[in-house]
Amino acid sequence: MPLIEIRGLTHIYSQGTPFEKTAIENLDLILEQGGTVGLIGHTGSGKSTLISHLNALLKPTAGTVLLDGEDVFATKASIRAARFRVGVVFQYPEYQLFEETVFADIAYGPKNLKLPQEEIDRRVRQAAAFVGMDESVFAQSPLELSGGQKRRVAIAGVLAMEPELLVLDEPTAGLDPAGREDLLEKLFAWQKARGTAILLVTHDMSIANRCGRLVVMSEGKIVMDGTPAEIFARDGELVSIGLDLPGPARIARLLREQGVAVPAGVYTADRLYEAVLSLWRGGGAPC
Repeated sequence: MPLIEIRGLTHIYSQGTPFEKTAIENLDLILEQGGTVGLIGHTGSGKSTLISHLNALLKPTAGTVLLDGEDVFATKASIRAARFRVGVVFQYPEYQLFEETVFADIAYGPKNLKLPQEEIDRRVRQAAAFVGMDESVFAQSPLELSGGQKRRVAIAGVLAMEPELLVLDEPTAGLDPAGREDLLEKLFAWQKARGTAILLVTHDMSIANRCGRLVVMSEGKIVMDGTPAEIFARDGELVSIGLDLPGPARIARLLREQGVAVPAGVYTADRLYEAVLSLWRGGGAPC
């Protein structure tokens, strides 16, 4: 059974008013346990609206969201359960930080799970360590931290609830390349240790190409769903809906436009190197 199954999801903002806007229309999606999915799409494509349904922050105008086969919105208890089982870190972490200290902020979720204090302490320290937060900042206000540190605190607060699905909206925004790589490695290490499913919402194609599966949204609908190789092989379609390509995929596309027979679906530096080297050895590419 899938962890999350979305059937016919539609969400209309300000329905019945002059400001009515359909953000998502008749959308179907399945998220499996333990998988890593990248959700990509241009600004306004419906990504944020979609993820806000996964832990019941938004209620569908039509359609259903199933968690382990049960309707998330069936009862108050099912809504509460979804908010602990599906952890969401939105793009601007400062909006999720409100406690007086870093420790209290990370502990907020476990405390609301009514866990023993010893277990709360364990989860806070473990989650903070995973995201690279030193315990020396536990007594500080989270609002005094840098943007990158705030993001780590927000992520740690969600990890401390040990969700089955971790949803991250632009998790590395504002981080330098070293910080971005460090955070991603820590998230993937957490996933490996816990078997957590991860949904990464990103505009960064270098992050998207590290996911096992990509879901592409445009104008409130899913227009592509497949492996990175399958998605980036459709580079013309991606460009036509306003999306960028990973650097290696852009180079491969330019080479094809110049008559070099680089195969479709090349989207990483290693694959590009291998493709060009193979062509050169076979006499199909210039030196």
